[in-house]
Amino acid sequence: MRTAESVTPMHPDKICDRISDAILDACLTQDPKSRVAIETMGGHGIITVTGEMTTNAFVDIRDIVNGIVGDKYGTQVNIVRQSSDIANGVDRGGAGDQGIMVGYATRETIEMIPREVKMSRNLCRYIYEQFPTDGKTQVTLGNHNELVSVVASFQNTTSKEIEDLVRGYFGGDGYNVYANPAGDWSCGGFDADTGLTGRKLAVDNYGPHVPIGGGAFSGKDPSKVDRSGAYMARKIAVDILKKKCANEVYVWLAYAIGHDQPVEATAIIDGHIEPIKGYDLSPRGMIEQLDLLKPIYAKTAEWGHFGRNNTWDK
Repeated sequence: MRTAESVTPMHPDKICDRISDAILDACLTQDPKSRVAIETMGGHGIITVTGEMTTNAFVDIRDIVNGIVGDKYGTQVNIVRQSSDIANGVDRGGAGDQGIMVGYATRETIEMIPREVKMSRNLCRYIYEQFPTDGKTQVTLGNHNELVSVVASFQNTTSKEIEDLVRGYFGGDGYNVYANPAGDWSCGGFDADTGLTGRKLAVDNYGPHVPIGGGAFSGKDPSKVDRSGAYMARKIAVDILKKKCANEVYVWLAYAIGHDQPVEATAIIDGHIEPIKGYDLSPRGMIEQLDLLKPIYAKTAEWGHFGRNNTWDK
């Protein structure tokens, strides 16, 4: 059995991801060479934006926050320049930190992502179109990819409305639907819970059945291999899947801070291990190949980073 979940853009953690990436986009719009590492935490009336930023851009942090969540929250800002020690390694083309990135591609869906991830994401988007609120979905598939159960919890809805939408979307019966299983609820978002950038890693990646390196994406410019390396690993996995007509490909990239080449570049193709060759895996090379200096990141903070026709998905 395989299970995956998805969350809406109004989930507290996703709001924080969106704020962090909106700040990144604002910097890149004015200064593509911006160094940005922004973390956002929000909850119960206060939003805190902190981190490092070295840029020639002028960015009104509070205005960006208000554009996403309105002006009913107090906003605290504590941002400093990037550490000179880190900058030294990045300036000479090296990775800004050590890290392990995992890429994945599978033939079981046209988006080349796991089936349960696609189903939970698409259902979440479908319900969100009807109820654009805080919410989440979860889909469990059985041994033969049959639908076993669906969990859906959405703010300002009733369990009947949600179950009707789920059964209308998937059709048929023979599976369990848990609609607002703790009861209908109206208090959501930052009023009910705290959120934090980078806390939905499995949702951002490939679901819980595919390993992830551990680094978050949102709020980080592409000089951070947490982001560019993960996107490149996905690109390599997609390329191999297509070129070798494989069914499933895993890619591992690992870096040392200050060094421009990975200490590991491995692919597992339908169970067979092969070294990765023919790619420029330096941070600058990955940024150039995937065109990562454009303000494209706010949208990646919604609905997952893979299987959405980005440059790293093609």
